[in-house]
Amino acid sequence: MLTLERAKELNATMVTEPHLIVHSTNVMAAMGAMARHFGEDEEHWKAVGYLHDFDYEKYPEEHLQHTAEPLREAGVDDADIRAILAHGWGICTDVKPETNMEKSLYTVDELTGIIEACARMRPKGITDLEVKSFMKKFKDKAFARKCNRDLIKQGCEMLGMDVKDVAAIVIEGMKPYAAEIGLLGTEAGEQA
Repeated sequence: MLTLERAKELNATMVTEPHLIVHSTNVMAAMGAMARHFGEDEEHWKAVGYLHDFDYEKYPEEHLQHTAEPLREAGVDDADIRAILAHGWGICTDVKPETNMEKSLYTVDELTGIIEACARMRPKGITDLEVKSFMKKFKDKAFARKCNRDLIKQGCEMLGMDVKDVAAIVIEGMKPYAAEIGLLGTEAGEQA
């Protein structure tokens, strides 16, 4: 089974840009929280989340086309590779998310982007972000407009959950990583 340590080793061979490493960490944290929600193995889900954009930095125009073979050769099992491929369903792959892990990864990949943008605007970052505040920003289509809200809604529907419920899980999952992902807020910067 893929461990978080191994996922970080593999990712480091392809991903060097700081913002992509932060995104990997955001998705890792979100996936750990979703695993907890579903009673699954947190470290395993975190590992898959961390590794989800393995080929994106080197092949942004061919995202997920350079993922399966190198990961298979590195010993990553087919179910984990499938989960990674499924997060691009309808965008750059035809692998439809079927398991809770696959549906969660599909959903939180975009969702963490809006949560991060929302937290960056707050004096205390993500540390005191509540779902109510997040939902106001989620409904504002001009805010973080590059994040695909329809995809998030579709993912939540596949999970049988409301956006606000998934967002609550993900926000709580990201909070322990606030320092690592740069979301302690402006107040933290002033105190440093």
